[in-house]
Amino acid sequence: MNARRILLVLVGIALVAAAGVYYLRRDGKAPQAKYRTETVDRGTVAATVTATGTISAVTTVQVGSQVSGIIQGLYADYNSPVKKGQLLATLDPTPFQTQVEQRQADLLQAQVQMRNAEIQFNRSQRLLDEQLTPAADNDAAKANFDGTKAQVAQSQAALKQAQTNLGYARIYSPIDGVVVARQYDIGQTVAASFQAPTLFTIAEDLTKMQVQADVDQSDISRVATGQSARFTVDAYPEDNFVGAISQIRLNATQNQNVITYPVIIDVPNPEGKLKPKMTADVTIEVSKVQDVLRVPNAALRFKPIETGRSAQNDPAARAALEGTAARGATAAANALAAGQRGSRRQQVVYVVDASGAVHPVNVKTGITDGRFTAVTDGDLKAGDNVAVGFLTAKVDTAGSLPPGMGGRGPGGGGGGRRP
Repeated sequence: MNARRILLVLVGIALVAAAGVYYLRRDGKAPQAKYRTETVDRGTVAATVTATGTISAVTTVQVGSQVSGIIQGLYADYNSPVKKGQLLATLDPTPFQTQVEQRQADLLQAQVQMRNAEIQFNRSQRLLDEQLTPAADNDAAKANFDGTKAQVAQSQAALKQAQTNLGYARIYSPIDGVVVARQYDIGQTVAASFQAPTLFTIAEDLTKMQVQADVDQSDISRVATGQSARFTVDAYPEDNFVGAISQIRLNATQNQNVITYPVIIDVPNPEGKLKPKMTADVTIEVSKVQDVLRVPNAALRFKPIETGRSAQNDPAARAALEGTAARGATAAANALAAGQRGSRRQQVVYVVDASGAVHPVNVKTGITDGRFTAVTDGDLKAGDNVAVGFLTAKVDTAGSLPPGMGGRGPGGGGGGRRP
């Protein structure tokens, strides 16, 4: 019985020793790094510029009133189709008609005075010819006659102005179109003091629309008239509308130190889906290459880190990995901006071979569409697997214990036995 117990104890000691040797050896090995890869292929890369804009009709006219008054009648409403010369509204004509009648009376009085002055001048002229009146009296009669003629002309002008104001009381449409806005109702007073108030807003043709996109100053150099642009609106998120740039305006705007230039995009609207004031998310294609070798942008941002126990278990190494990921967004933005400008930059990608090892390859890059970048030169070829990130690795429990818990760090007793 004692021999059997001794044998069991020896076997247990042997198993413990073997387990210890196994863990020590495993702890000393450097696990092989694992990479996420994507395949290099050939395809199309299109560099784009994005912006936000507002949809409007190509021609929009604001119809106002040049005189003040009370609105007596409205003959058009929202969405009403109108023709050029069609009556839209009338103001109360009473005060304007009264002015016309007063000016007519003034003109009649001036004409009577002119005829009387003419008679007196003619009589004075005959008397002067017979030397029965001094020349001074004749000159005075002539001056009085000329003054009454000027008064008649002045009265005629005042009458014409009053008649014009009376005509302004009737407001007509200047174009064919659709009423998209109306600002006044019947009974309201229109005050045309310093500027003409807007009564109606008329869009000429809603089958032809335009988008005014605000393009950042850093991208405006790559935008040109005639380029194709596509955009979406929230009302139809699944539809892509296509137009062409017709104008790049120079009246830049500044908002919180951001300079943007208005770019006008003409777009057909035969189905009437696009409405004025809609917000459009615009994408302008500024350059495009086809059948070109392209590499994922993530491969250009990837930087391999020495793996092994130090990289897998050491907090500093893990922090470096996390830092690389955190810098990915900034690097992506920089690569996108530089690539879209068509720069030829020397960069490095890491090709993963069949054994899992990585090999750096120098390449020159061209334009990018935000996901892929065109490769213009280098030893990279279609079908190569390039590393774009690390695979998630299991962390050894023993190696991840904090100091003082595993017997090797400070405070662990230097590996001594407990009493």
